[in-house]
Amino acid sequence: MACDLDRVIATTPPTRPRRAGRLRGLHPAWAVAAVTFVTLLGAAGFRSAPGVLIVPLHHELGWSRATVSLAVAVNLVLFGLAGPFAAALMARYGLRRVVLAALTTVALAAAATTLMTEPWQFVVLWGGAVGAGTGCMATVLAATVASRWFVARRGVVTGALTAATATGQLAFLPALGWLAENVGWRWVSIVTAAGAAAVIPLVARALHDGPEDLGTVPYGAPPDHVPPARLDRPVAVAFDGLRLAARMPAFWLLALSFFVCGASTNGLIGTHFIAAAVDNHLSETSASSLLALVGVFDVAGTLASGWLTDRVDPRRLLLAYYGLRGLALLVLHHVLDARGLGLAGFVVLYGLDWVATVPPTVALCNELFRPERAGVVYGWVFASHQLGAAGAAYGAGVVHGSTGSYQLAFHLAGALCIITAGLVLLIRAPSRSPDPTPTYG
Repeated sequence: MACDLDRVIATTPPTRPRRAGRLRGLHPAWAVAAVTFVTLLGAAGFRSAPGVLIVPLHHELGWSRATVSLAVAVNLVLFGLAGPFAAALMARYGLRRVVLAALTTVALAAAATTLMTEPWQFVVLWGGAVGAGTGCMATVLAATVASRWFVARRGVVTGALTAATATGQLAFLPALGWLAENVGWRWVSIVTAAGAAAVIPLVARALHDGPEDLGTVPYGAPPDHVPPARLDRPVAVAFDGLRLAARMPAFWLLALSFFVCGASTNGLIGTHFIAAAVDNHLSETSASSLLALVGVFDVAGTLASGWLTDRVDPRRLLLAYYGLRGLALLVLHHVLDARGLGLAGFVVLYGLDWVATVPPTVALCNELFRPERAGVVYGWVFASHQLGAAGAAYGAGVVHGSTGSYQLAFHLAGALCIITAGLVLLIRAPSRSPDPTPTYG
């Protein structure tokens, strides 16, 4: 008993005086969520910029769609693989340090792309550096902030921050598409670099690592809430999380479902929708605007998904989301050709469904794994999302090169989504969890 009491005392942070941080009773968690929203919005916009570069890079430098898609694929892979390590680094060094390092990396790499003349430079700079940097500010950051700063309203906050991630990938596309089409593709890189640099002072000032930094507790937590201890050996934590999660079939079903999610959103639509629309005689600016509208509807869809996740079995939500997405992809080639109301309907449906899958997936990670491990496990699940996105980004470019059309890629992705809709119902916790209490040194 004495040893247990000593351990509790040792892990309980000292009481700090409450700093000025509340605005007329507003919990500081909401301010941190707002800063995170802005950061995620910008980071996602940075990552999605190559979607508007496919056509201009082909025209000016002669690079094929498959060549540009390779850089996008590398970007997507690192964007995902950075997730579990970013989550572990945030647990060890704090949110602020990790995000500041990521923003600096993105700004420098994007600026350097204005000087590139060879495809390998695009792969290294935008594929490698920007992919890894933005990966530290992806939905893993959203999940970490939501779990660290909120007990109540966690699903809604996860939905809102996830909406920022998806909306940022789309909301800036009209402006970036106009720059690429009318001014030059290098201005896309310049604007991206300037945007990343502009967020740095905001993060340095307002992104606090945890409620204990302000002498308070997470929103909705009891006054005696004890924050999780900082973890040593972040790389070992990330791999240990994968090793233990891999023992559970539910983890592989989650990873598989998110693999298909990434393939059908970031990889296929996020990368190739503009090029597919241009093939059907839409201008690049018009196609970018349609993707931006997807982002507008995504805000409503993801917020609604967060609200529903607090009230409905996440498996049933995923069944509906993947099923509707699959049907939309099966008809996309035809509505692009016909345009009109069919294309408008696709934009609305796909927007509402774009990343509505994230809140229920995060909820299942929290349900299936211990709190101190759920963030890292979600990082690995998100890594599978980006592996799927990378495969679809490159694969769709190859399909277009072979057939002259994206129709086969759209149909394959639609079929995968419908199959996944059935598989998510099989996600269940084992009767006896293989996830023991961690003993990190």
